[in-house]
Amino acid sequence: MNKRQAFPIGGQLVAAATRRSVNLTLPGLYTNDPVSMPVHVLHGRHDGPVVFVSAAVHGDEINGVEIIRRLLRVPQMKRLHGTLLAVPIVNVFGFHNRSRYLPDRRDLNRSFPGNESGSMAGRLGHVFMSEIVKRADFGIDLHTAAVHRDNLPQIRADINDPILEPLAKAFSAPVLLHSAAPAGSLRGAAADIGVPVMVYEAGEALRFEEMSIQIGLRGVMNVLRRLSMLPISKRKPSKPSAVLRSSTWQRAPQSGILRAQSKLGTMVRKGEILGVVADPTGESEMVLEAPFDGVVIGRTNLPLVFEGEALFHVGRTRQTTLLEQHLDALHEGTAITPPELIEEPPIV
Repeated sequence: MNKRQAFPIGGQLVAAATRRSVNLTLPGLYTNDPVSMPVHVLHGRHDGPVVFVSAAVHGDEINGVEIIRRLLRVPQMKRLHGTLLAVPIVNVFGFHNRSRYLPDRRDLNRSFPGNESGSMAGRLGHVFMSEIVKRADFGIDLHTAAVHRDNLPQIRADINDPILEPLAKAFSAPVLLHSAAPAGSLRGAAADIGVPVMVYEAGEALRFEEMSIQIGLRGVMNVLRRLSMLPISKRKPSKPSAVLRSSTWQRAPQSGILRAQSKLGTMVRKGEILGVVADPTGESEMVLEAPFDGVVIGRTNLPLVFEGEALFHVGRTRQTTLLEQHLDALHEGTAITPPELIEEPPIV
């Protein structure tokens, strides 16, 4: 039997049946302190796909950091086929500053594929593309909503892609939103070089949300099993995702104070009131209505809003029964069973 070759990354070779932390060199600080991007390489004994799982492309989106931490503690990883590249903190600078952005205020997820002689964002994006994405067959990018916003656990992917569609469904998030990749995003840049990537969105920036973390961990494991990188679970299969073919943001019709009437995950009918925006004196009130039958998959948590501000993200779906099953499980706190692989107290 031929011995599997070592995996090259960051100028190092990771032998088969081993795991190693590799630090990818990034631009340093102006204090002359070095900065690096940590990558956990799990190079299995047996052949299989190369998959990356990334988090904190936006430095304040930390649910994914915890998902990867737990993933690396799963005992079954010792039986991994193929190679897993786990990158818990892509935007190291933003993470240190508790910020979505880089120090120059650029959005890293609008700066891919990057440029080795470009801006800080461009250089960081270039490192990630050349060292991680170009070595991978597939990727999962973990995100949350922006600060003061909240997202229902959801996968975003191009489900017209015949490779990506079954993997996105295997994740089994409550919602699978068909969406095109934004220009400059990691997902879009990876697709341009033939590497399919799905995005997991759940929770709020700068907050750990236990349910979002557990659904994310379970989903990543589901995808690795679908790729035959991990043994098939003996547990009852997860519910399939409710597929949303489109979505839209309802924006504030005027500046004022929002009285939200629809929570995250609320099923709404066309014309149903989502919320009311009033001026502080109450002399002017304007109503936001659902544009179609669907579900609230994202929303602002701030009551103070400016005209044009995105307030409610409504997704369109016909799979109402399936979605209601997911939402009932979420509301009851039974969307998943406690992990059989990790014995840790819940985050409170």
